[in-house]
Amino acid sequence: MRNKGNISKFEIKFSGDLADLPTEELERLAEAGHEVVEAHRVLAKTGDNIVGELLRGHETFYEWDHYPPGDVYDKETHAQYYYHAHVMEERFENEHGHFHTFLRPGGMPPGIAPAPVPGYKPPKDPDDALSHLIAVAMSPEGFPFRLFTVNRWVTGEVWYKADDVAAMLDYFKIDHARPSWPVNRWITGMVRLYRPQILELLQARDRAVAAWVKKGAVKDVYEDRDLEVTSYMDISVEDHVRAVAKVLLERR
Repeated sequence: MRNKGNISKFEIKFSGDLADLPTEELERLAEAGHEVVEAHRVLAKTGDNIVGELLRGHETFYEWDHYPPGDVYDKETHAQYYYHAHVMEERFENEHGHFHTFLRPGGMPPGIAPAPVPGYKPPKDPDDALSHLIAVAMSPEGFPFRLFTVNRWVTGEVWYKADDVAAMLDYFKIDHARPSWPVNRWITGMVRLYRPQILELLQARDRAVAAWVKKGAVKDVYEDRDLEVTSYMDISVEDHVRAVAKVLLERR
């Protein structure tokens, strides 16, 4: 089971108020929401969904394998993602699988560097010092229902402080058509639409890691297999898009 304990202790609720955001940021959220909803709409017209679209051509869905093979990587933005699933007993309830999103150093804003954590060794290729941004859990029907962060060992990432990962979010963009234009636009839109929530999840991630160290002696918390998911938040695209539109309408 995830974290071999009570996963609910890593759950957080969005504490922010959309009404506190500048109009310009709300408009960016609304635009991203349109991209996400449009991707679902277009795929639904042919009876498809985000997950099915990405898995098209793969007759068998194998646990742990990355889809598509080799991941999706934008050479211009250095953004990357893949979809996969754990064995059934290690999934969230009602989860088919999840997306992992990343940004490599070539696409990071200036001044960002790996966190000075114990045991860090720079990779041979500097662009391999990638950062995990956020994971998106998908239902069997192909809809997102949860955002979550993970410990370093889960994805083999390089650890960056929450504030530095937050600075990377606006740089995540998959700006090409393969393997799926709708899915690429959707995943880009999801990271932008849920930016306020992701910021809170990243801070909760760092607090969870710090608390894990305090509760007992661990040689390397970032490689501790007992700590997998570090924070999560349940989401509803429909509700969030509606809430953003409501605040914008009130201002107009």
